[in-house]
Amino acid sequence: MTTPQPDRQASRRRGQVLRLLRIADRPMAIAEIAQRLGIHVNTARFHLETLVSNGQVERTTADSGSPGRPPQLFQAVRRMDPMGTRHFRVLAEVLAGAIDTDADPGDRILRAGQQWGLRQASTAAGPGKASGPAEPVDRLMRLLDELGFAPERDDSDGRRVGLRQCPFLELAVSRSDVVCPAHLGLMQGAMQAWESPITVERLHPFVEPDLCMAHLGPAGES
Repeated sequence: MTTPQPDRQASRRRGQVLRLLRIADRPMAIAEIAQRLGIHVNTARFHLETLVSNGQVERTTADSGSPGRPPQLFQAVRRMDPMGTRHFRVLAEVLAGAIDTDADPGDRILRAGQQWGLRQASTAAGPGKASGPAEPVDRLMRLLDELGFAPERDDSDGRRVGLRQCPFLELAVSRSDVVCPAHLGLMQGAMQAWESPITVERLHPFVEPDLCMAHLGPAGES
């Protein structure tokens, strides 16, 4: 018989605490939760703290009608589980399939990426015109880092930015024709928002197994 691993046991017990609170018709105290599940009070408290941190459970209090601090109660948050399973790749594949019906899907994706970049530009050093040709590249590096691309400057000619990570890696491997135009458009849109004198002319995916390369050039000449 296989002994359950500690993390799996903790996850299972935490799930029991959450299910109990979800079916309860009122907030519950730690002692009652522990008694109902047959666990130690400190164990119940530990799992409740984790559930509160995850946004799945919230604290509340009840007026006991007597002097002193009212007892602390817990109840499940009535919303979809923020810690639930995600299948973003499935959604991306569905959208990619829908785009395939277009006569020129790459151009449409590029334009969508540019709009994405225009919206995202304000998160990296704020919107508005950059003070010089170096500042928009610095802003772009910060934006790409925030989005998880792990960018790095290629100092050999100052006209390239390497991307060491891809937030959509699994899809990019099989559908670079969908993912890469969106990323190129993202960078172009951001540079446009900053009124940059340079832009990202092209994006070469997987020039190395762990590297995509963005090539910079004068705006309006790509």
